[in-house]
Amino acid sequence: MTPHFSICVYCGSRSGADPRFAEVAAQVGRWIGRHGGQLVYGGGNNGLMGILADAALQSGARVVGVIPHSMVEREWAKRDCTELHVVENMHQRKMLMAERSDAFLALPGGIGTFEELFEAWSWRMLDFHRKPVALLDQDGYYQPLLRFLEQSVGHGFMNRSQMELLTVGADAATLLPQLVQAAGFDARPVDVSQI
Repeated sequence: MTPHFSICVYCGSRSGADPRFAEVAAQVGRWIGRHGGQLVYGGGNNGLMGILADAALQSGARVVGVIPHSMVEREWAKRDCTELHVVENMHQRKMLMAERSDAFLALPGGIGTFEELFEAWSWRMLDFHRKPVALLDQDGYYQPLLRFLEQSVGHGFMNRSQMELLTVGADAATLLPQLVQAAGFDARPVDVSQI
């Protein structure tokens, strides 16, 4: 059967210094699987990306990985994805991930995660898509960034309506249903054996 919804998740290719980051990545992967969803992500096997994908697979989710050829050559690809798409460059990667998703979610990560989040958010602001975009602020990880964004609003480079296009939450169990419902799907648990 077709998954009920598809969430694109951006997160770190490193695990981070705090084990709670790995725990939340696994929690998100399990939630997607237990609710009949599909994970779309960057196709990596390292860090939070690998933890997220493993948890999703183990919980019955389809996992679609999209990774540039150069990263496959470095043996960074997760070979047991349900689908693994190898593309030429980062532009193709992000476009295919966006096309295959109903919503976008950023977990803790570094420069790649930031860049992907801001692109999905700016595309939403420019009306290139109408899919919801969310940020999981695990243990206040994104608080300095959010304060900076508020400063940008205060200085007149952003406005409140742009900020409102980004849903921010500190609890995955609360944020994920909001995100799926905002995308127009049911967020109730399902019998994943029927998917």
